[in-house]
Amino acid sequence: MAMSEGLTTIGFDADDTLWHNERLFRLTEARFAELVSAHADTSDLADRLLAAERRNLGQYGFGVKGFVLSMIETAIEVTDGRVPAAVIAELLAAGREMLALPTELLPHARAAVEALAGRYRLVLVTKGDLLDQERKLAQSGLGDLFDAVEIVSDKSPDTYATVFARHGKGAERAAMVGNSLRSDVIPAIAAGGWGIHVPHEHAWALEAAEPPAAHPRFRRLPDLGPLPELIGWIDGA
Repeated sequence: MAMSEGLTTIGFDADDTLWHNERLFRLTEARFAELVSAHADTSDLADRLLAAERRNLGQYGFGVKGFVLSMIETAIEVTDGRVPAAVIAELLAAGREMLALPTELLPHARAAVEALAGRYRLVLVTKGDLLDQERKLAQSGLGDLFDAVEIVSDKSPDTYATVFARHGKGAERAAMVGNSLRSDVIPAIAAGGWGIHVPHEHAWALEAAEPPAAHPRFRRLPDLGPLPELIGWIDGA
């Protein structure tokens, strides 16, 4: 099938756009609070863990491994170094369990990707641990539908400009689909592309941002179901 003369490339975020992810972090964080509560005051534990995650992003990056290290660091801090080794071991085990859980697609993910494959270049653009993201993509059954996979350390306008130039005709002829305003939508629009926000029920606090509601290249969908129709409209606009 001939490539579209309008849009050439559709970028997809992975975690909480195509498959569930954040809810696993929420469940593990609840277990973390339960483990630490026997050894320290946990009234501000969530805030302290979030602060550690923010502080460590530059060193550990995004994903399960950085999250586990931040939990361990926070456990040491809130217990003044008295956290038992058994608790550390349980946190490590929780991280291994997160890395082993099966990938569960979000509603309409397969149908939306299948509907767009072949008509556009599809690129998975995701942050996180390389091995974990490769595992989840393989388990999702969507891997063969993507023309390229870009696992990046961060998502900035320069990232999208580079990715969409490499896999198409530039950001101006590309659209990025994702659940994060901060990472998927706003920088893609800043690079010159379309930003399509598909919110997930669980949102990580560090990805929060104000929607660019007035921008002509911003769109919001309730889920991935209407995406092929929206892309068709954009392409013909």
